[in-house]
Parts: sequence; structure tokens; C-alpha cells
Amino acid sequence: MSYQEENISPIGRSLLSRRSFMKQSGFSLGALGLAQLLSSDGLLGASDPQSFTGKSPIRPSIDSDNPYATRDAHFESPAKQVLVIYCPGAVSHVDTFDYKPDLAKYHGQKPPGLPAVTFEGPTGNIAKPFWDFKPRGQSGKMVSDLVPNLGAMSDDFCFLHALNTQTSAHPQGENFLNTGFTMEGFPSFGSWVTYALGSENENLPAFVAINDPRGLARSGKNNFGSAFLPAAFQGTDFSAKQPPANLKRPASYSKQDDKTTIGLLQKLNGKHLEKYPGDANLAARIASYELAGKMQTSIPEVMDLSNEPQSIKKLYGLESGSELKKEYAKNCVLARRLIEKGVRVVQLFNGSDSSGGNGISNWDSHSNIHKTHAMQAEIMDQPTAALIKDLKSRGLLESTLIVWCTEFGRMPFLQGNGTGRDHNPDAFTCFLAGAGVKKGHSYGESDNFGFKSVEGKSSIYDFNATILHLMGLDHERLSFYHNGLERRLTNVHGHVIKEVLS
Repeated sequence: MSYQEENISPIGRSLLSRRSFMKQSGFSLGALGLAQLLSSDGLLGASDPQSFTGKSPIRPSIDSDNPYATRDAHFESPAKQVLVIYCPGAVSHVDTFDYKPDLAKYHGQKPPGLPAVTFEGPTGNIAKPFWDFKPRGQSGKMVSDLVPNLGAMSDDFCFLHALNTQTSAHPQGENFLNTGFTMEGFPSFGSWVTYALGSENENLPAFVAINDPRGLARSGKNNFGSAFLPAAFQGTDFSAKQPPANLKRPASYSKQDDKTTIGLLQKLNGKHLEKYPGDANLAARIASYELAGKMQTSIPEVMDLSNEPQSIKKLYGLESGSELKKEYAKNCVLARRLIEKGVRVVQLFNGSDSSGGNGISNWDSHSNIHKTHAMQAEIMDQPTAALIKDLKSRGLLESTLIVWCTEFGRMPFLQGNGTGRDHNPDAFTCFLAGAGVKKGHSYGESDNFGFKSVEGKSSIYDFNATILHLMGLDHERLSFYHNGLERRLTNVHGHVIKEVLS
């Protein structure tokens, strides 16, 4: 045996034999023949790929020349647009929307069964809510004085009180809520929706992310990125304070020069695309450039808040409170204007990365929660309530779904420092409003302390599955084939929470 033969596996050596080769080939050809016969008799099984649920995937047909074209939903649904109001940092549910009288009853004590250590270290004693709870609206929903303006609208909201997540770390929590995975590299919720449904407006992005005046959230652009979906479906981020970059025409460049150049580029891009039909990346790049050209005229118009009446400025609080509140209020008005223009997904951020200090740049209140949560609520409460009220008064809630959310909750007991609440992934509250959602309704329940979900327990997978359902999309079928897998926003999990549907 030669040196080369010694380094070949036994199976490899068997293939060097002519007799063995002919035998293996015979078996293979026989298997191919059997497969052909079974297929012709309809006994081979379904030709379309199926998921473990038995449902075939739905991958929307994307016109490479027009990736933003409006596409049909999987089924009829009243919600045609979605506004996501996201509060990074973890809003304390036990100080806002989840009323727990036992917190006052056991204030200052440490009942048995509570952990000695949590995410950031040793735990302190049970702490009653830092703000009083009062019944609100006709439903009598108990909401704290921290968010009185949102509380006044509780008859329009559907609260989910038993949400839970897989992580107690902010970056992973943001990823999980917004992309369905704790790791980076997966498409955001808004990208999935625009991939499925396209846009209702030819002159504005299908998906806009309005960043907080203080900057990006912890996970940055991953919260509104497209990952492995075609690049056309990533969120375009700008705010009332910060317009999209590189849209303004240079002073030395006339309007006619701009128009002529755009026309030439369209011709050149079209010819180049003809050479590479079906190239999704190239088509997305061309579509993005063309959309940028249209945005040069559409964006200044939608961002010009000067023509808003004084009543709207007063409603949103554009001229009262802190500077951060005023800037966030402008973002809320911008969000309403984008919804009016038919933008499919608007993601509005209330809070940024926590690098500015504990509880200062977002809701992450590990100390001085009474001061830091109050600061965040002063920024968020009035403008957010005004935005929802304004959409309702214009009849836009009939076709728009509102999602108010945060990545997890906070503990019912204080940390060792005695002034802040630690992360709580096992129970927290978010709410829905608008198209397709029950009004003045609460679903799910946490335990007597707001520590763990005990009734109607719902995962982030369930939460996202429900939002997709309200947009007319089947979360088990909306997919994208990537690296040998049919990828979904909800991975292989999730159930629609039917109890919240109207």
C-alpha cells in the first residue's frame, strides 16, 4: 500500500476499487429511480418546504425594481400601520401600571422566598410604589401618579401584565424585544413588517426610527436594522432635532442641476440593473438612492413643525417643561405626521444608551429611582399621551396599532443601596392600543409583589407574534431563507395572545 493510500479513509479506499464503485453507483441510481416513481405517483410528499408546524413558509414576492411596493397581508386585518413607542432601560411596572397593594403592606420587610442576590448584587427590602396609584377612566384601571396623562387614557389601552423575557441584560433585552433574538445579526420587527407589506408612501421610507434627543439606545442601529433581509427594509433613523444625513443640496448646486443629475443616475442605474436581474442588494441600493432623491423634498415638509397650530403645541408640551421634554415632544409630533403620510412602521425611542449615567439618559434606575424615574416620566408622559390622543382624534387609530414597550421590568424590592430597583425579567408590563385591540382591558397577572408572572404568562415571542397577527401576518409563515434555515421573527416559538384581540 502506498503512502497516499494509507492516508485515505476506508470508505475512500473502497471507492478506488472499480467493483466497489459500480456497486455504490448502482444503489444510487436505484434510489433516484425510486424517487422518480414515487414523485410521479404523488407519494413523495409535499414539494413545498414546510416548517415544524406543518405550514409552508410565505416569502413575499419582491419586485427588485420596486422593493417598497405595497404587498398584500396574509389575511385581512384593521391595522395597516404600527407605531412602536419604546422606552429603553426597563420601566418599573410596579411604579406605573401594575398595582400591587401588598408592596405597601410589606414595605420595609423581606418576606421569605425572595432572592438574596439579583442582577446587580444583594437585595434590600420590599418597597411600596414611589407614587400613589389611583383609579382611572371608566374602567377604574389603577395607574400611578408618575404617568397621569397616560393613566387618563387607560380606557383606550390593553395592558399585558405577565410578560417575561429571557435575559436581564439591557443589550440582549433590547435585541430580544426588537429582533426576537438576544444575539446581534437578526432583522428588527420593523424590517420584517416592511419586508412583508412594503410601503404606503413612495416619497418617504417605509420604516422610520425616531431616536431619542439624547442619542441611540444601547443596541444602537441593531434595534431597527435589516440584518440578512434585503437592505431596502432597514429603518431610516432621524428625528425632529437631527434630519437624515446628506440630504441637503449644496448651496452651489441648483435645483435644476440636481434634477438633471438624478435623471442621469436613474438611466445609468437602470442599465446596470438590466445586466444583473434579480440582484436584491443592487436593487436595494438603487432604490435607496432613488428614495433619497425623493426625500430631499418630502423630508423638509414633514419635519417643518412651524405650521402646527398652537393647540397642538400646547397638547404635546412643545413649549413647556425641560428641554429634553420639548425635544421629545417634537419627535412625537413628527411621529404623528409620518403616520399621517402613510409610513408603514414608526419606531419612537424614549431613552438612549445609559452611558450618560444611571437613570439619566434612560429608565435604568438602579439608584435614586424616585428622582430618575420622575425625570424620565416628565419627558415621556404628556407628549406620548398627546400623540395617542391626537391620532385618535384624527381617526388614525382605526388603522394604526400602538405598541408601548420596554425590555423588562424592575424588582418589587430595593437594591442593597436602598434607593433603586434592579432588573426583573420575570414580570413586566407593556400595552397595546388602536386597530384590532381590546380597549380598557388587562390581560395576565403577576404575583402579589409583581415579582413573577403567574397568570396569562406571555413571552416576547408571544408578544411579537401577536403584533404581527394584528398587522395581518402569520408569524409561523412569514420567513426568509438564510444559511439553510427558514428564519422567523419568532424563531420556532410564540403563540398569538388571542385574549387581547377585539
